[in-house]
Amino acid sequence: MNRKVVAIVPAAGIGRRLGPGTNKAFHILLGRPLIVWAIEVLERTEEIDEIIPVLKESDMEGGLEVFEQCNFSKVRKVIPGGNQRQDSVYNGLRHIDGKPNIVLIHDGVRPLVGREKVKEAIYALGGYDGVILGVPVKDTIKQVEDDMVSNTLRRDTLRAIQTPQVFLHDSLMGAYETAMEKKIYGTDDAALVERTGGKVKVIMGSYTNIKITTPEDIPLAEFLLRQKIEHGG
Repeated sequence: MNRKVVAIVPAAGIGRRLGPGTNKAFHILLGRPLIVWAIEVLERTEEIDEIIPVLKESDMEGGLEVFEQCNFSKVRKVIPGGNQRQDSVYNGLRHIDGKPNIVLIHDGVRPLVGREKVKEAIYALGGYDGVILGVPVKDTIKQVEDDMVSNTLRRDTLRAIQTPQVFLHDSLMGAYETAMEKKIYGTDDAALVERTGGKVKVIMGSYTNIKITTPEDIPLAEFLLRQKIEHGG
């Protein structure tokens, strides 16, 4: 692959829903920090040239030590996060050396992403501004206002969106600069690119690519990780 790909891994969240005092990105899963599982997949993806973790200020020194112990050759620096995820990603974007062709964003709290899905997203970019992973929703989704149903959405048109999300550098940077200037905050990176008229393609994600958010997610993640290890994933 001739194009330079830089991966930004936002992991500066406080993790309130995991419990008081929980350091979400460095919560231990099967003996390793949660973020390490995520970065390891990106490290093993040949198409990715550099990985930039974005951490809380208090995690930066310890995080860099952990990454060095793991021999992550693609992690050459860590960047401090901001008040919200969008601020953290923007900090990461502004600290990229040079100008890559492609930027990949992957949440540090998604430890079960598959390497093949990462590669698929990168190669699917083609002439689009962005490529994101999504899975069809299984439940009926209703819009509710004042505890009353206002609309029932067509389930076949809905996708639950995941990371990684892959973008042309110029498309993503332009969308972020516009959003930050106008103080617009989106629910994910793709939303900002969509706002500027960018074309974003959705490819099939994986139901096992879960985001660790609440205590109930931990045993499920451990079960899925054990299965992944047993099958050589």
